[in-house]
Formats: sequence, C-alpha cells, structure tokens
Amino acid sequence: MLALAQQTFPFNGVADSRDGLYAFTNATIHTSYNETIENATLLIKKGKIEAVGKSVRVPDEAVVLDLKGKHIYPSFIEIYSDYGMPEIKKGGGGDWRKYQVTSNKEGAFSWNEALKTEFQAHQHFKVDTKTAKSLQKIGFGAANVHHNDGISRGTSTLVCLGEERAHKMIVKEKAAHHFSFRKGTSSQSYPGSLMGGIALLRQTYLDGMWYKNHGYKEEVNNSLQAWNDMQDLPQIFEVGNKQEALRAAKVAKEFNKNYILVGKGDEYQRLDEIKATGMPVVVTFNYPKAFDVEDPLDAQEIVLGDLKHWELAPTNAGSLEKIGVEIAFSAFRLEKKADLMANIRKGIKHGLSEETALKALTHTPAKLLKASDKIGSLAKGKIANFIITSGKIFEEKTKIHHNWVLGKPNVLKDLDAVDLAGTYDLKVGKGTYHLKVKGEADKQEFSIIVNDSTTTKVKHSYQNGLLSLSFVPDGKKRMLRLSGAVESKGWAGTGQLGNGRWVKWTAKPKNIEEKKDDSQKEEKKDKKEKDPKIGEVTYPLMAFGWSKKPEQETVLFKNATVWTNESDGILEETDVLIQNGKIAQIGQNLSAGGATEIDAIGKHLTCGIIDEHSHIAISRGVNECTQESTAEVRIGDVVDADDIDIYRQLSGGVTTSQLLHGSCNPIGGQSALIKLRWGYAPEAMKFEGAAGFIKFALGENVKRSRAQGNNRFPDTRMGVEQVYVDYFTRAKEYQKRQRANDPTLRRDLDLETIAEILDSKRFITCHSYVQSEINMLMHVADDFDFKVNTFTHILE
Repeated sequence: MLALAQQTFPFNGVADSRDGLYAFTNATIHTSYNETIENATLLIKKGKIEAVGKSVRVPDEAVVLDLKGKHIYPSFIEIYSDYGMPEIKKGGGGDWRKYQVTSNKEGAFSWNEALKTEFQAHQHFKVDTKTAKSLQKIGFGAANVHHNDGISRGTSTLVCLGEERAHKMIVKEKAAHHFSFRKGTSSQSYPGSLMGGIALLRQTYLDGMWYKNHGYKEEVNNSLQAWNDMQDLPQIFEVGNKQEALRAAKVAKEFNKNYILVGKGDEYQRLDEIKATGMPVVVTFNYPKAFDVEDPLDAQEIVLGDLKHWELAPTNAGSLEKIGVEIAFSAFRLEKKADLMANIRKGIKHGLSEETALKALTHTPAKLLKASDKIGSLAKGKIANFIITSGKIFEEKTKIHHNWVLGKPNVLKDLDAVDLAGTYDLKVGKGTYHLKVKGEADKQEFSIIVNDSTTTKVKHSYQNGLLSLSFVPDGKKRMLRLSGAVESKGWAGTGQLGNGRWVKWTAKPKNIEEKKDDSQKEEKKDKKEKDPKIGEVTYPLMAFGWSKKPEQETVLFKNATVWTNESDGILEETDVLIQNGKIAQIGQNLSAGGATEIDAIGKHLTCGIIDEHSHIAISRGVNECTQESTAEVRIGDVVDADDIDIYRQLSGGVTTSQLLHGSCNPIGGQSALIKLRWGYAPEAMKFEGAAGFIKFALGENVKRSRAQGNNRFPDTRMGVEQVYVDYFTRAKEYQKRQRANDPTLRRDLDLETIAEILDSKRFITCHSYVQSEINMLMHVADDFDFKVNTFTHILE
C-alpha cells in the first residue's frame, strides 16, 4: 500500500506498485452512524479514503464497482479483544497454604506478579489470519487488543484485521490501559480475595504518585514507571458483574479516574447506580440460553433469578441507552462470535435503537480509544475500512458481501449472488420435475426430488440474470441441459434433451402463495417480537426482590408489649409511633393523623437484633490469608447486596450486622457495618457514620498449625505476639512522619490503618480462645496505649 521507497522490508519477486485506486458507485453510503447518502460514490486510494459523496469525480484509472442496491458502512471496531496476543498459560492463582511473598520475575519490576504494567501489546502482537477472517465475517475491520491477564494488564494496541505484516496492521501503538479484579496467572499468594485485589489496586495508585514525586530518587521501578506512563491513556476496566462495576467506579472516584467499564450484561439490574458513575459501558451480548423445562423436577431446580436474567438480558443495551449511558459493543464473552449480530438484533427488538447500535459499533469505540481521526466513519483521509452489505445492516436477511480493510478487499459473499431458494415446478418439453433450491444465496444447492428418499443433484451456474442447469433424470442415462433467464415470476429458456432434441422449459415457483403466507406470518411475528412483554426488574433480581423501592411511612403500633432495652424496661399495652424512619413516641393511647395503624395486641415489639460478628453478604472471599497483616483490605469494598442471607437474617429479626474479615492472620481486614436494607445497592447498605473496626485473631488459625507446607510467618504463638509488636512499632514511626508532613513519605494503606487504632479512630474485634493469648494482646495494648474493643469466642 505504501510506495516502494517507503517499505522497510525487501520484496522477493515483481512488486505491485499500483495505487489501490477504487471507486464504489451508486451505493447507499452510511458515512457515520447518523448520516446516509443515497446513490453516492466512495473513492479510495492507497488504503485511505479520497472522497465520499454524490458528486465525486471518478479517475479514469480507477477500478469501478457498481454497487446499485448495496449499502456501505464503516467497518465495526472491536474495542475489547485478545486477538493476536500470546497464549495465556494455564495455571497460576497461587496457593494460600504455600506462601510466596514477592514476585519471582527477575528485573526491576513490581513486587506483585498480578501487576503487569510493563506489558505493551504492540510489542507482542502477531497477525492471526484465521481469527481475523472470523471477525471480518461479522463486520469488524479493527480491534483493540490486549493481554487478558492480571489486575493491571499494561497497554493495548489498536490494529486493523488485515493479513499483512503487523507493522502495517498497527493503527495506534498504545491505545488504552487495561484492568480487572482478577489476578490471572500470577502464582503469588497476594491477593487471595477480591478485597485484596481492590487493596492492591488502590496501593498501586498511591505508589505510582509516590514514585513520580519522590520514589524515583530512591529506586528504579520499571513497573511503576510504566504505570505512570499509562495514566493519560483511556482506562478500560473489565468487571465480572454489575456490583464489580460499582466497585471499580468507587476506585475511580477515589483517584479521579474515568474508566470505560466492560460489563457482564447485567447492568440493567443497577441502572441508577451505573448512570451515576458517569462512565461509558462496553456492552457484551452473552445472553443466557433458554432452560430445558421438559422434566418438571428439573424445572423446579431452576433459580428464579436465572430465569429473570434469561428474560431481561436482551433489554440491557436498550435500558442503558434510554438513561443516557454511553455504550460501545463487543463480541467479548460470546462463545460463538458469529452470534453477535443476531443478539444485537434481539436487543433492538427489546428497545435498543438502530442508530445507537451502529454508533456503538463504529463511532463510540473510535471516540473512546481517541482514534476518531483514523476510523469509525467514512471521510476523506481516514483508513479505508468499510463493509459492503446487501441491505440495511440490522435487517435479518442482510448479508455482508465484502469487508475492506486498509483498502484491500476481503470477499465474504459474491456481490451478484441472488437468493433463488424455494421449490419449483420444472417443465422441460413434455416432462415435469420437482426442483428444490436451498441454502444461502452464494452457496445454494439445486436438486430434483424424485420421492421421499431419492434426489438427483443438479449442477448449476448463475451470473447476471442467466441460469444454466444440468442433471441426469431418474431412470435415464443421458444428461439434460438447460439455459435461460431468471425473472421474479419464474424462469424460462431453451434446453437440450439427452437425445439432442431442443425444447422449451419453464420453472414456476410452487410456493409463491406459501411464501406470501409465510411473509405475512413473519410480519406478524416481527411485530409481536418488536414489542415483547417484559417482566419487571426486581431488586435484587431473585426471589423476594421488590420492584418498587420501599418508602418510609408513618406507622402506629397499638397495644404491644414493648421491650425498650432502656431503664423503662418492658411496657405492657403500649403504643409505638414511627415517623421518618425513627421512633417518634412511646406511650399509651397515641394517635397520629394519616398513620397506618397495626393492632399489636398479644405481640411483642423490640429493637432489631444487631449481629456483632457476621460473614454474610461478602463477595469472593471472607479471608485475605496471604500476609500476616492485611489491614489494608476492606470488607466494605466487597459487600454483596444480592446475598439471600440478608433476607433470611431479616426474617430472623436481624437489622444490623458487622461484617468481619476471617481469622486466618493476626491482623485481618477492616469491618463493614451494614443495615440490612434488602434490595439496596452495596454502598446504600452501609451504616452511616459508623466507627471503623478491624479484625484481629489469635490461636490455631493464625499460626496455621494444620496448613500443609505452611511457610507464612508466624508459625508459633510467640511469632503472633511479635507480629503485633512489629506492626505497632512501625505504625508509630509512620504516624510521626505523617504528623510531620514528611513529603518523602510513601502512603502505606496497611500501616495507615494500624495507626488509626493508635489514634482511637479504629477499634479491634479479636477472635480468641485461651487465656494466655488474651493476656498477651492486652499487654501489647498497654505497651502501645490502645484498647481492644471486643474479644470473641472466649473459652477461658
């Protein structure tokens, strides 16, 4: 495509120095998602667009393709792909029983293998012709590709899906910085939980700032340098569900970032919260398959939430569009990439507009990747990436004929292919045959139906409205050959029998009326499917979820036995008035205008139960076992608002829970105090203004006596005490430097949290059993001037 003088590779043979000058005339050209030009011309040269419009002058030397009746669209852009990337080796994940504290990677790189910040996709990209072809078939001409491994995955590269050397395919070397909450193939112990992954990400942001401002003077860290170099790129974050999307948004808000969220397809379940993030969403189309309910016993095992998701998943893209969230589309997560267009059409039937769908495949990914000057629309100077289709792109029968990438054609279907499918009465002279044509327009099979079990294959060719057929009739030895013209009402022409005699022939469609009836049925079916009856989204999307958010009411309980838990004790035949979510009055013979009255005679009324030690509603790991201190991890980052245990706890009278880290290390993670607000989003469940708590632990769990191959400190009860002494000593020193506003101080989330205990801003709840260890921790508390708030499980 470049002039020979500009090529860096030698050419073996006779070089083709033509300019690749093509003119596509008489087409309906969709120059962008919202602009269409009828009977227009597209002129390309050297892989770039020269001109597009109605009055384009076509040079004499141009190769001209008349595309009357055809459409031209910008090729689609796959914003999230691992095309052309090295294969990810299976394994990794670490083993909590075998402790690997730091990375095994040699060189001046990050301490943690889940941080692959130094990976640059353009340095590893290889053209994969087979995969490129499969993406071309569904309309893609470019892809943003990255190595799908780790928490920080380094940079992606934007490439065209052509077949030449990688040098020519790369459009933008560093297109985006990629993230996930999955550690990937890292064999390192930390992080061993979702909250650990979030803590590692938060600490890396802080480390990056420290390195930029001061740390580069103390050490060389290639990973942190690469991290800092990526901060101005688009930031793309793959999440595992709608709650992870909100967790990523929380990290983004803390560090003033704006992620592009790669969703799981369940964003419709938290629309208000997703919209409030202000972040674009890459919509994936992994609709669940219909459930097999033939067996009534198996059908009973299907979870309501899964059924609801099967019903509502096709509404996801349309729902996001409706509330104004910027969306792009990706075939990521699809088991069969070829299902993408069918699933988009299904989304259109469930509320998505065609304009937004086209925008999400072209304009938006180009915009998000800051590549609109190169791809995403058809305009002078842009890369000649476009598709030629038989009709409007989202119509079910539309075929993609060509996908031009960098000005070079990839022929997928013959431009002149005509759909002749159907059954015909073929009359040849005095003979009559039953002819059947099936298959797609460019790959159709012709056959003579003799009876239910016998067919005769018919050779055929079609070009420019002329058709030729040849076959040996059943029971005959000589071939019958026909030639004629194809018209809408039937075919006709002349033919030669096996004995050489010339005859006239016709082929009349048998199923004209059937086709008419079928088309009417399809029209009714389409009309019905365009306005499908869809059930309500419930919060959460499972049994006992609500469709309308509960509102505070004025409620008057009459004549209850009231347990005040105060100096008044137990009050008989007493009324309780609730207003604005709080107890307004307690007494007898109360009244309130407009209040809902509940007759509580014979009933007892108490305050809600507070569960001081709970492990419900925690996503992907209650423990971060991988270090002796994980004070930096926060249960509050991983509250699972969809846990059915919230509903079950409410049914038992619990209204408030402290969600604790587990007991596998001396200094565990930070607690979360939540109100059991069933159906609310995770952040809305948190107890407003609650004090900070943290989990400590003593005993066998901590020293891990039963863990095979354990090599994580501590191994003994003496070691447990030393952990506390060491960390509180370091926290004191850290605290001094904080108070002195030391500009060289590296913020350490672990020590910062422990320092909060020294400042009485965070309080300890300690898992413990035996007297000697309890005394030990109290002595440490005396030495460092802090108090232990709670000892739990005590046996002695």
